[in-house]
Amino acid sequence: MSDNQKWFRSVHLDDSIVKALELLGIHQPTEVQEQVIPKALLHLDLIVQSQTGSGKTLAYALPILEKIHWESNRPQALILVPTRELAVQVTEELTNVGLMKRIHSVALFGKDSYLKQKNLLKQKTHVVIGTPGRVLDHLQKGTLIVEEIKHFIIDEADEMLNMGFIDNVKEIMAYLPKEKQTLFFSATYPEEVKELCLNFMRGPESISIKPHEKVVKQIEHAKIEIPQKEKRQLLQRVLIKENPDSCIIFCQTQKEVDQLYRVLNQSMQALEKLHGGLAQRDRFRSIEKFRDGSCRYLIATGLAGRGIDVKDVSLIIHFDVPTEVENYVHRSGRTGRAEQSGKVITLVSPDEQASLEAIEAFLGYNIPVLPIPSEEETQRTKHLFDKKMRKTEQKESKAIHLQTEVTKLFFNGGKKKKLRAIDFVGAITNIDGVDASDIGVISIYEHQTYVDILNGKGKLVLSEMKMLTVKGKQLKVHIAKKS
Repeated sequence: MSDNQKWFRSVHLDDSIVKALELLGIHQPTEVQEQVIPKALLHLDLIVQSQTGSGKTLAYALPILEKIHWESNRPQALILVPTRELAVQVTEELTNVGLMKRIHSVALFGKDSYLKQKNLLKQKTHVVIGTPGRVLDHLQKGTLIVEEIKHFIIDEADEMLNMGFIDNVKEIMAYLPKEKQTLFFSATYPEEVKELCLNFMRGPESISIKPHEKVVKQIEHAKIEIPQKEKRQLLQRVLIKENPDSCIIFCQTQKEVDQLYRVLNQSMQALEKLHGGLAQRDRFRSIEKFRDGSCRYLIATGLAGRGIDVKDVSLIIHFDVPTEVENYVHRSGRTGRAEQSGKVITLVSPDEQASLEAIEAFLGYNIPVLPIPSEEETQRTKHLFDKKMRKTEQKESKAIHLQTEVTKLFFNGGKKKKLRAIDFVGAITNIDGVDASDIGVISIYEHQTYVDILNGKGKLVLSEMKMLTVKGKQLKVHIAKKS
């Protein structure tokens, strides 16, 4: 491990976690991580005010992963999030950081197979991440056992309130053991969230990270004043002139997203849209294409403003001025991440001036006016825009180096063949040079099993297991396809 990991070692995180952080390219804590992690490791209840993009997921994930007892089969931590997309993202982050420690995390959210989730919960599960409705559903049906929960986290608590989930959250909390650590993360602290904290937490400490400082310091802000009816036509000029590598365009409504997508899709490639009215598969596909770089532009409602972690977004455009100051901060925070610079342009109609003035008052300065790009200026730069539009660059996954250490193997046998985790462990550890510490999460389904092989020994195990049996059964084995 390099000296870059000095801080994470100083708080006594497990070597397996520190190694995973290094492979993920995470060397220094963010401000919220620096303040939260030491106190969370002391098992304190915490109320944390911090905006999206501040690194708060790892602020609660690292202490949880440190405290998890691998031997226990039942969930020890429950994390509530407001959206399916955030549930998937948090699960991915915990899986990556907890991979070397063999931590198994399960995501529970609506519009996903309940039966599949039920079967996943029957296996060794350390952490559950879910949306309130689906988590409550599993609790009521007895498929989610919470008697061993030691850590309870609510992420985006104010968004839970905005989406009408607070009553569900209260019901869920009534199921949980009284003796547990509770962590609340929220960008704002409205009265109902405050009341929830006071009623369900034990003398919590408060940590507040000022939300607007990063948005002001690392991001260039500009506004273009224009009548509402001219915005769509102007937007194409702005995009051509700015020619960003990666851009999110935020609209207030699903209808506006759809209409803007139809307009831009006539002349632009590498364009996707994202809002709550889309099928779940299409939402996940849009996010994944934007994250991996195969899509350069994403038109979205505020759904993407919270919790969707996309690296290297160079430009944010507020097609509509957010009616709430916090939403401007959250959405603008999609750029300028990881100490990089970014740019935010807001299109302001006369009717939206009051909302923009409230944002400027919050930020503490007047946003500069950007002139409307002329037709001549647009034509001069259009060839550069067209050239970049034809070329898409795959973004390197932050887990790419971790993946070189871990190989997920597929076996064509599972519960129907009466195979158990111990059977796979026994077979794999018969290979010379491989022991139990080289075996990660084992997920057994009816007809197939997935086994994570750690420490760069995947090719060795793959080669040997083609000739060995599991519980006397010869199974087909290959590297698992990415789901």
